[in-house]
Amino acid sequence: MSADIKRRGLMLVLSSPSGAGKTTLARMLLDADSGIVMSVSATTRARRPNEQEGIDYFFVAPEAFDRSVQGGEFFEHATVFEHRYGTPKKPVQDALDAGRDVLFDIDWQGTQQLKERAREDLVSIFILPPSHDELERRLRTRAQDSADVVAKRMAKAASEISHWPEYDYVIVNDDLRNAHTKVRAILEAERTRRARLVGVGEFVAELTR
Repeated sequence: MSADIKRRGLMLVLSSPSGAGKTTLARMLLDADSGIVMSVSATTRARRPNEQEGIDYFFVAPEAFDRSVQGGEFFEHATVFEHRYGTPKKPVQDALDAGRDVLFDIDWQGTQQLKERAREDLVSIFILPPSHDELERRLRTRAQDSADVVAKRMAKAASEISHWPEYDYVIVNDDLRNAHTKVRAILEAERTRRARLVGVGEFVAELTR
């Protein structure tokens, strides 16, 4: 892109039911594209031995988390298995202002909150499994859970999938490499959306003077 044209970054959301492949696709995208960074969430749960502050999560006390919620410092927040998670606004805004894109691996509820607070910066993609049977197979293979647990995961997946119409794009992950190519194509197209380009009017005026 011309030095005269700068770009505001975007917020790219990947959502899917468990087993559809969004975490793998997110990792592939981060490895392939240096222009996008992963959003780091704050959490009230304890840090695990292999986790690093500010890289895996921002680990905060419940009282500090409550103050951040009351101060409007999160784009979105939720309680998961008795622990609280939230997306701090400042590091995301700093990245967007610098022209960097931010990747979110969140569910439909978090996506709805982001849409309410930052719709113009948001691009959302829902990842679908290729079939009901394949999703069940992946869940059985990956987790080695009992049939009862797998059934509960499948029921939750059905609930999550029902929110696909709320997303800008839908990708069926029947082939990981092909799905990754589609995610990158969407990202590249959204990067050139006119509304995100800063200084393009002046650049065109200079071209046509």
